[in-house]
Amino acid sequence: MGGTNCDSRRAYTAAVRNIVFIGGGNMAQALIGGLVKAGRPGASIIVIEPSEGTRRRLVGQFGVSARSAAGPSLTMAEIVVWAVKPQTFDAAAAPCAGHVGAALQVSVMAGVRSDAVVAATGSERVVRVMPNTPALIGQGVAGLFARPAVTDEDRADAVALLAPTGELIWVGDEAQLDAVTALSGSGPAYVFLLLEALLEAGRQMGLPAHAARRLAEQTVAGSAALAAASPDSPAELRRIVTSPGGTTEAAMAVLETRGARDAFIAAVLAARAKAEALGKPAVAPRSTLLPPP
Repeated sequence: MGGTNCDSRRAYTAAVRNIVFIGGGNMAQALIGGLVKAGRPGASIIVIEPSEGTRRRLVGQFGVSARSAAGPSLTMAEIVVWAVKPQTFDAAAAPCAGHVGAALQVSVMAGVRSDAVVAATGSERVVRVMPNTPALIGQGVAGLFARPAVTDEDRADAVALLAPTGELIWVGDEAQLDAVTALSGSGPAYVFLLLEALLEAGRQMGLPAHAARRLAEQTVAGSAALAAASPDSPAELRRIVTSPGGTTEAAMAVLETRGARDAFIAAVLAARAKAEALGKPAVAPRSTLLPPP
């Protein structure tokens, strides 16, 4: 794996590509917002989105060209970004077939394997991306996988497209995206659960709600920033703050006794197993008809 940053040359490279988004939901809006903020005219971006309300919002906020359905005009696309719900991919891809095969395909759909994107589009140039929701404020982290047909220029285009959402990490094996999904894709929910627990504890201790929330949020954000800046491991950082006989030691004893660490590990492994299952093609049921006599 390796982290990647975007420079001005790569940003310009993506800016001159014809980009079409299939789907205009939250992740598409995060990407479009980053492109527009970087200087790309919204009117140069096409979004295929069946919801009239979402189309109006996209046009009003970013000035994009929003259409209700795909058509032959998509042959001009050089980058196609698949940002629909995984369960609607087949239906969304059907009207695009025959029109987008020459483009680089960038998929931000969880659980949809690159083989499925190849089969639906006719393009072997597929980059799969597993982002997470902090991408909506430019603080996300995403895992990326490129099929062998993806060129260095394609990779640069993908980086330029995605860089506004946060940090990017390439993986060499598509199966590793299931682990990325479990660790960082689902990861914000783990953090939000921790915040929920801290807020409830603050309430039970009589803190004002606004004060408890700010204390909890900044504690989580500051601790993550410290871990990122420190050469010490998280285990060592925890040891440093856990004074013998102190309040933190009392808290850690309860968490260890109740199996908090093991529960978190089991939860992440369960998320990976689910991601693996979602990526497996459905097996057609066996016929119950008897053979002819």
